[in-house]
Amino acid sequence: MKTIVAFLVGAWVAMACSRISPEMQVIHDAAEALGGQGRILQSKTLVIEGEGTAPNLGQNITPDTDLPVWKVTKFSRVIDPANSRMRVNQVREAQFLLASATVQPQEYGLDGEIAYTIGQDGTATRVSEWTARERQRELLHHPIAIVRAALQPGSKLTNARTDGDLQLVDVTTAKADTFTLAINGTTKLPARVSSMSYNDNLGDVVIETSFSSYEDVGGLKLPKRLTTNIDKYPQLDLQVTKNSVDVEAGDIASPEAVRSAQIPPRSLPVTVTAEEVAKGIWWLAGSGNHRSVVFEFDDHLTLFEVPLNEMRTLAVIDTARTLRPNKPLTHAIVSHHHFDHSGGLRAAVASGLTIITYRGNVEFFKELVARKHSIVEDALARTPRPLKIESVDEELTLKDRSMEVRLYHLKDNPREGTNLFAYVPRGKMLVQADMYDSSWMRHPWGDNLPFNLKLHNLQVEKSVPVHGTVQTYAEVLKTIESRRAAAGS
Repeated sequence: MKTIVAFLVGAWVAMACSRISPEMQVIHDAAEALGGQGRILQSKTLVIEGEGTAPNLGQNITPDTDLPVWKVTKFSRVIDPANSRMRVNQVREAQFLLASATVQPQEYGLDGEIAYTIGQDGTATRVSEWTARERQRELLHHPIAIVRAALQPGSKLTNARTDGDLQLVDVTTAKADTFTLAINGTTKLPARVSSMSYNDNLGDVVIETSFSSYEDVGGLKLPKRLTTNIDKYPQLDLQVTKNSVDVEAGDIASPEAVRSAQIPPRSLPVTVTAEEVAKGIWWLAGSGNHRSVVFEFDDHLTLFEVPLNEMRTLAVIDTARTLRPNKPLTHAIVSHHHFDHSGGLRAAVASGLTIITYRGNVEFFKELVARKHSIVEDALARTPRPLKIESVDEELTLKDRSMEVRLYHLKDNPREGTNLFAYVPRGKMLVQADMYDSSWMRHPWGDNLPFNLKLHNLQVEKSVPVHGTVQTYAEVLKTIESRRAAAGS
């Protein structure tokens, strides 16, 4: 009897040990559907070629309209999952009005902990550790790569669950990055993978890539369509024209010059210069091509534009407060919602400034201020303050004995739907963002600038821009005219 009991207990223990967790079952099912665990682990290279669309995040005409789109005419991604290497090469063409080059080749790579970009002249340049981590996650947004990573001994699988007809499991890699893999409950093929990331404007975001239209290639099933979103915003819709496995894809290891290069910081140091362009008006320039303007009133200062990002805006605010130490900086005029112009919005709120902007930006700015920033704690996350905001309908005049600034909503611009520009009657000065930049290759909406000035009977003699250099209005018109042919072409 004792022998029988011992046998039954031993058999039960063996059966229990042979059972795999629900999480591992999801991964095993996905691996089998893709071609088998052995084939996945043996695969050396994946090459994805195709074309598609890549919306331009943060650059729509208004906050609630569709994003302008880059057409990706050539796309190639080579993945070496065993060595955590990737090389991406693409050519994109703007399907929207653009003042810079409308056809842009791009090439970048990842080699383990090293990320780099390759210029058009073939020179490779190392980029930040932050970018390297982002690309490591990008590499795993492919069904073979994420399932292969989940099968590695250092990975942890948790939280098996269902969502409709999908089975989900969380995969935490040895580098402590967590992904959620969803597989189709019937076919067991991966349907999507998602991971958390950080965007300077949007804060904590979910990057999600969906997979569809699988085909058989070299003993594996590979998707012919990959669609990536950042939260609700589309990022890339790739139609694969060719999937290849274990083909000779060239050397995608990082060049020696890149491996030996010093790792650059995520953000370069900011310098801000202050030039008094008229009595009580300062142009804050310095590094980069994003400027701000300070207006001096009787008892306070007002800032025009909080550009680019938190670092730039905080440096601008610090500089502005030194111009008239006896007068507080109280307001910030934000010209429009484009991410490079609203990038310092949260920093301005954290600094206690009241935001002045066009009414069409208000709800979007409320959303940006309310978003969670926990992956990287920005100034507002560290020092929470309520948003103080004043909306402008079509025009607003800020005036006292010392200063008069008229704000106007930019009309009928094909690229800017929520833009405010400023006019200072004293000195006949125009202060504007994205209406004109002296450094632009072309001026496809150049006629819109004089149109808006004429609409309000404004006599401009000097242009003090957010982008470019201070010029006379005659110089502005001459530059626009000289590049009109380029805009037509």
